[in-house]
Amino acid sequence: MDSAKGKTSKTYSLRITENALQNIDEITGYIAFVKHQPLNAIRVGDKIFETFDKIEKNPLAYRECEEIQTKSKIYRKAVCMSWLIIYKVIDNNIVILGIIHSSRHSSKIRILKKVK
Repeated sequence: MDSAKGKTSKTYSLRITENALQNIDEITGYIAFVKHQPLNAIRVGDKIFETFDKIEKNPLAYRECEEIQTKSKIYRKAVCMSWLIIYKVIDNNIVILGIIHSSRHSSKIRILKKVK
């Protein structure tokens, strides 16, 4: 018997908030224009979007976000290079809330709970 027949993979829809898109612009803009490393900025942007793809395929593979704890554990974080991608999973929907540098204070992460 084929073992693949018994498995049904759950499909998720991914939504990137305006806040997260602005974070990407700020990150890549800083690297490109302030640090004068435009090729590195492209590489970082590509890595962030690759991580989005991985999150969409298996959002529960990443750790719960300790800074925004809930009983249902809907808030998660993925590490991408030096950045944390904070997102929430509700049913089959994934919402990317924001991207924060890993050296930032945890209060900056808790603020993302208010992002719609």
